Formats: sequence, structure tokens, C-alpha cells
Amino acid sequence: MNLSMTLPEEPATVRELTNVLIVDDVPQNLVAMEALLARDDIRILKAASGPEALELLLVHDVALALLDVQMPDMDGFVLAELMRGSLRTRDVPIIFLTASPNDPARSFKGYETGAVDFLHKPIDPRVILGKVDVFVQLYQQRQQLKAQNSRLERALQLNEAMIAVLTHDLRTPLSAISLCADRIVVETTDGPLARTAHHIETSAKRMARMIDQLLDFSRIRSGSIRLDLASNDLAAVAKAVVEETRQAHPTRAIEMAFEGETAGYFDATRMSQVLSNLLGNAVQYALGSTPILLVVDGSDPATVQISVRNAGVLPANLVQRIFEPFKGSFHQSRGLGLGLYIVDQFVRAHGGTVTAQNVTDGVEFVIDVPRNVVR
Repeated sequence: MNLSMTLPEEPATVRELTNVLIVDDVPQNLVAMEALLARDDIRILKAASGPEALELLLVHDVALALLDVQMPDMDGFVLAELMRGSLRTRDVPIIFLTASPNDPARSFKGYETGAVDFLHKPIDPRVILGKVDVFVQLYQQRQQLKAQNSRLERALQLNEAMIAVLTHDLRTPLSAISLCADRIVVETTDGPLARTAHHIETSAKRMARMIDQLLDFSRIRSGSIRLDLASNDLAAVAKAVVEETRQAHPTRAIEMAFEGETAGYFDATRMSQVLSNLLGNAVQYALGSTPILLVVDGSDPATVQISVRNAGVLPANLVQRIFEPFKGSFHQSRGLGLGLYIVDQFVRAHGGTVTAQNVTDGVEFVIDVPRNVVR
């Protein structure tokens, strides 16, 4: 039996009407303007006074306000000033309509209160229709952009949540694979089975690093990453990371150098990840047998500088975007390309900076972090 599942269709989008506010104390003018501006995509809001207009503006968002200047109690200029003083209505475009003779001083006052235009009655219908159409289109385009941005933000949040869940759930089966591979390695001394188990173990470790990077990426993008700041020595952190890297890559020479006072207020775990990613990157892409050099320089009383240098060349077209996510590798990547992005974000979280550059004898990454992070 052939079973199929049909996904529910998204509901049709109902097009919302765009509101245009007309304020005039003469009822005949309101009726005439409503008839002139009538369109399928426009809702005309009519007010016979300034206070009535303000009540409508408390309820409705409008694309444009057409204000008669000469009204009793509250004229158009006062209404415009009140609109400009409200966060809700200060960006509403205003066109003043007046039956008074053309007076430059009066026009200047209109523009001073925030008008985008000042029209004198009798008004050419083609002129007012053209102006209204422009502002309605601009408003509709802004609303469409807001809706698109909202959908994109929602999709991004869902993607990040999915990454977090998947990477968390992948840890359990991956741990089982690693334990089985370790057991096979222990129980077999040599032969094809031992080599296969070793490959499985290596791949499982690589996958574990990728999962860690995805988790860090998700935390960074969601803003949920936190630093556990404490008094730590970056030289000690560097020594531990170098020792781990040497064990994983016994054929790669790594040299260390330390200068000055290297202690400060750091998150040792995050800085360990920073150095591990930089050394792992150097081991992967270093050319020849030239040793990788890691230097921790504490000569500056305010900051500690860390540099990692390896033989090689960083292509000029990638220097400016080397720390972007999924673009941080400058050869065909064996991973996700998130390592250097995570380095940059963790260093930034410490209030520091990291740069990459080509130097005389290779590629150098330089980190500067303040000893006391200002939170």
C-alpha cells in the first residue's frame, strides 16, 4: 500500500488595508477627499478635529496624514507638533492642506513642524493622488520588509534551536561508537580490524570536535554564551594545550616561548579552546617541517599577547574574512570552517582582538586580551 503525507498548505495571506488619515473641520471636504482617494487597498480615516485625529492615531497605524491647517481649537500645526512628540506617530508623513494664500512664512512654519509637503486649495486631483500613491507605496514596502525580516528571524531561531538539539542528541550515539572503537583497539594488537578501529576512533574524535563547534556556534548566535572568569595563567593554559596537540600529532614540532607576567582574569576553558583551534589550524595547514611557534607575551601590564605562527601563506582574498563562519579555512576544508570564527568570538567576549596576517616566514595569528575583562 502506498502511503503519502501531504504537508498542510500555508494559509493565504490576507492583504491588509493601508490607512490614510484626513483631518478637516469641514464635512464636505472630508467627503470629497474620501471619494477622490478611494482605492481597494486604502482605508480612509476621517477626523473633524485635532483631538479626534489623535484618538484615531492611538488605535491605527497610518501611512500618511493629510491635515487642514485652519481648524478651530487645535489647528493643523499644533496637531503636527503633537504627532511629532509621540513615539508612535513621529514618523508619519504629513501633508498640510490650506485655503490661505501662498505665504512663505506660513509654509516655513508647516515644514518646521514636520510636514513633507504644503498644498494650497483648490488642489489639483492629479497632484494629491500622485503624492498619496507615493507614500502609500513606501508604507506598504516597509511593512513587507518588516514581515520578511520577522520570518527570517524566526527561521534563524528555529535553525539555531535545531542545531542545538541535534548536536546534543548526537553525543550519545557518538560516545557509544567511540567506546566500541576503544574496546576493539585494546583487544586487538594488529591487523585489519585494529586499523579499522583506529580509523573509527579518529573519525569519532573529529566528529566530536565538529559537534562541539556547532554547539559553540549555536550559543554564540543565540547570545547565550557566558564566560567563567577567574584568575588564570595563560602560559599554563598554553602548555596544557600544546601537550595535548603533541600527543595527537607526535610528528609535528611545536615550540613555545613565554615572556613577562602571563597571569590575568580569563575563562581558562574558553581560552584553551581558542589556543586548541589555532594550533589545530596550524597543524593542519603548516607547510614543510618548520616548527609551529606559540608565544605568550605578558610584557604589557594591561594585556597579554598570544601569537601562533606556522609556515605557509594565507591567500589575500581570505585575509579580511578569515574569521567569518563557514569561511575560515584557506584550503579545502576538512571540517565545518567554524574554528576560527569561534576563536574570534571567544576573544571578543574577553574584550580582546585577534588578527591574521602573512609574515616573512609564514602565517601568524595574534591575540591581544586584557588582563582584567570589563563586564
